[in-house]
Amino acid sequence: MAEQKKGQKIIAQNKKAWHDYFVDEKYEAGVALTGTEIKSVRAGAVNLKDSYCSFENGEIFAVGVHISPYEQGNRFNHQPLRDKKLLMHRKEILKLAGRVQQKGFSVIPLSLYFSGSYVKMEIGLCRGKKLYDKRESDAERQADRTMERHLKDRNYEG
Repeated sequence: MAEQKKGQKIIAQNKKAWHDYFVDEKYEAGVALTGTEIKSVRAGAVNLKDSYCSFENGEIFAVGVHISPYEQGNRFNHQPLRDKKLLMHRKEILKLAGRVQQKGFSVIPLSLYFSGSYVKMEIGLCRGKKLYDKRESDAERQADRTMERHLKDRNYEG
């Protein structure tokens, strides 16, 4: 999943995306947020489940990203499910939009994190998994866990 690099603090991850999709490519995008959204993000009140990215007029937006209203906010508090504009180079946006036009591709938010003082979103160009793919990946994960457990037990004995 998302590796934490130096100077990054992960706020939220979309674990469901890794279960439902094959991630072909990853991109980093800045997120345009309001003041109360930043305060809620710093508190960790973010949910990426069931979110996706859409394209409008050469811009990319994260749809369905839930940032809870700020507790100490006043009447100018933000809407929790407002579409968040993502900040990327136009060339990258056009490339992603072209790939999404192809059959079976989607752009899905994978994680939200701080890079220094900026909020960044890792988005992935994804293909949907079929039910048998999900079962296969679950079986692989289970086998890996079993092997890790056996290796751990052997290292403690010997």
